[in-house]
Amino acid sequence: MRRSTLRVGVAGLRRGQSFLRVFAERDDCEVVAVCDTSPDVLTKVADRWQIPTRLDRFDDLIQANLDAVVIATPGPLHARQAIAALDAGRHVLSEVPAAWTLEECHDLVAAANRADGIYMFAENMCYFHYLQEWRDRIQRGDIGDITYVEAEYVHNIRPRMQEGNWRKDMPPIYYCTHSLGPVLDILDDRCVQAIGLSTGPRTSPEIGVDDLEVGLFRTAGGVIVKILCGFSVCREPAFHWQVFYGTEGVIENGRPPGDPAKIFRQGQDGMQEIHAEVSDPGLEPAVTGGHGTSEMLLVEDFVKAARGEQPVPIDVYRGVEMTAPGLCAHASALQDGAPVSIPDFS
Repeated sequence: MRRSTLRVGVAGLRRGQSFLRVFAERDDCEVVAVCDTSPDVLTKVADRWQIPTRLDRFDDLIQANLDAVVIATPGPLHARQAIAALDAGRHVLSEVPAAWTLEECHDLVAAANRADGIYMFAENMCYFHYLQEWRDRIQRGDIGDITYVEAEYVHNIRPRMQEGNWRKDMPPIYYCTHSLGPVLDILDDRCVQAIGLSTGPRTSPEIGVDDLEVGLFRTAGGVIVKILCGFSVCREPAFHWQVFYGTEGVIENGRPPGDPAKIFRQGQDGMQEIHAEVSDPGLEPAVTGGHGTSEMLLVEDFVKAARGEQPVPIDVYRGVEMTAPGLCAHASALQDGAPVSIPDFS
């Protein structure tokens, strides 16, 4: 880039505050504009960070004097807003999921390919320290060839749904990327077939959201992956969980939350405890955003990619490859679990 400072606009100031903070604390970035449909939220956040340009329309934000846009708005808006921002010549950092339909996935890929700016998918769990360590272990063959993986994200957010939050209309498996994203990153693979099943809205039928939805996927490399997502459930606390089965061992996160992660390798005597830290212990907590050090590291990669210093680590292809399996799994669930092919967006 010609400019030494990356000028950033943030859309969606509830989730977006975490990214706003990370950008604002960088010497090479400046948050110059913010956007939200809530006047109270807009004023509160802009006053706190002393941001002069305050907008309530996304179309106005992408026409402001800035280089990059963070999209942290409701999920159904992500693809359309990302396409508009790319077409306006902005770099885009988009929250998850990347899209709400398969058609939007195709349109998003096309927009990123014709754009001058970059598109990066903000799957922060790919930056969780322990999952990056597991990627290194697995890719160097510590537990052999991976044959089967499970990952779960269960988080009771019924109070937010009762307030009319956009998640009230979201099939749970649409929000699969926090579980599936790191799995595909570790496997360096993509899903080609989906089977889905759903419990229906049984815990809180008055809300109307399915309690839990499961997706069973086959990857191009022949690995079987099971993903469970649930957000209208009677369970506390929220948790993420993963297990990888290999031909020579297994690596598994703690269950319940707080229990140590463990690894078993062929020939050893039982499971051995291993660290499973969200934050990189080598980084200063004072400069992190949300979710440990993950968002600080994610933003670092985005800024470098926007400057042309490195490739985009989670580009538009990976974004839709992490998103589309959930869309297809829900389509399968609507057909009583009939297999659904997942498009190849490459």
